Amino acid sequence: MRQALRAGRTGDKRRRMTEPAPAAPGLPARLTVEQYFALVDQGILEENDRVELLEGVVVAMAPENVWHANGVRWVARALTTAVGTRAYVNQQHCFIAGAFSVPEPDVAVLPGVMEDYLTHHPSQAHLVVEVSDSSLSQDRLTKAGIYAAAGIPEYWIVSRRGEHVQVSTAPIESERRYAMVRIARRGETISLSALPDVSVRVDDLLPPQA
Repeated sequence: MRQALRAGRTGDKRRRMTEPAPAAPGLPARLTVEQYFALVDQGILEENDRVELLEGVVVAMAPENVWHANGVRWVARALTTAVGTRAYVNQQHCFIAGAFSVPEPDVAVLPGVMEDYLTHHPSQAHLVVEVSDSSLSQDRLTKAGIYAAAGIPEYWIVSRRGEHVQVSTAPIESERRYAMVRIARRGETISLSALPDVSVRVDDLLPPQA
């Protein structure tokens, strides 16, 4: 459900945070994954609505600014080059993260090949990446908990603020957190925990400053 914004949606793109989307009358307070996808069939949501399901709540995504768009491209290119045929690198599509969450990670390194996902959304990943500008707090708190609880072995936040990558590994699913969190900066290299022969330079993940 991540497409171009509808005409007329404006605002300060760098300051606007994600927020709960307006609720339709009669919907349960907490939606399951199945109920969320049914909203399209019911005409409550449209395919191009910029929303995702986080902990049972339909959340509106912030408008995409140029830095974020470039960041997604940089990350996708770097990971695609590094991973090669070992896995499939996916961009900005639904990911099933438990019974109540369907985030749309900016980039995800998925097991297998693209054809493995013709009939279903992925629910496992070697790595998920969020490119963070205005959404930093949500990426560090809400989404980190969702991905840890889903058992995703590694989660990166490519952050504009401070120009670094927050690398989270060793998920503790029952506690909804990662046991190991570190900051990687320009000049450093990150190796994927699930694919230890794959490494990426931080400089290749961060778009150059304009």
